[in-house]
Amino acid sequence: MSFYTSLTGLKNAQTDLNVISNNIANAETGGFKKSDTAFADIVTNSVFSDSSTTVGIGARVAAVKQNFSLGPIDQTGNALDVVINGDGFFTVVSPTSGQTEYTRAGSFSIDGQGFIKNAQGSRVQVFPVDATGTVTSTTTLQDAQLPQTNAAGSIFAGVSIGDRGEVVATYADGSNTTVGVVALASFLAPNGLKQMGNASWTATGNSGAASYGEPKTGLYGSMLSGSLERSNVDIAEELVSLITAQRNFQANAKAIDTASQISQTVINLRT
Repeated sequence: MSFYTSLTGLKNAQTDLNVISNNIANAETGGFKKSDTAFADIVTNSVFSDSSTTVGIGARVAAVKQNFSLGPIDQTGNALDVVINGDGFFTVVSPTSGQTEYTRAGSFSIDGQGFIKNAQGSRVQVFPVDATGTVTSTTTLQDAQLPQTNAAGSIFAGVSIGDRGEVVATYADGSNTTVGVVALASFLAPNGLKQMGNASWTATGNSGAASYGEPKTGLYGSMLSGSLERSNVDIAEELVSLITAQRNFQANAKAIDTASQISQTVINLRT
């Protein structure tokens, strides 16, 4: 029995090492959120078991939870590098598959059609606005697209994103046009989101459906343009955790070795 008990410990330590290694590998990945491994003990008994003599039979991985705390912020000066200074996720939609994803990585650019997109080509979603720049609906989302010319025929000259998420296009004649307000998403249980890679997630039944709101209102953070959110991995903390996981692995391996020696001793008693 001790062999199998220690084997569960070895497997758990290996999982912990894998999670920590992934955290360290993504220490410089923008918008990445670190994960932590939670363990639980395993006990088997029945109504006829004596609770005072019950012995556990090992441990298991209870969950690998993500930590959505805010990462360090780097200033870049790029108008389309945006940080959510608080809670919320950017919403992006792939123009090819139509899949909706959520991300904290705010490094955006403009494509040849004027759409604001991330590095994977998914388009940033905004709330529609009227002629005065006021949001007309927080339930309808649309692609953020910058017209190449304004009503007067003046060509596009630049773009800015305000702290309330307003995406403002500037034209050569000095006029400005608000094309939308960045739509931020929140979830009842963000740890239930499914990781998709590229610091992006999709909604699941465990996370619940996305709730949308404007930046700097309610629980949603404000926009900080010209900056990027870095990974929230603390290298020093991860290295300490790495040593702990290694010691845990060694301890369980030693327990197996000891059990093997005891078994060998018992076998040798018969010879």
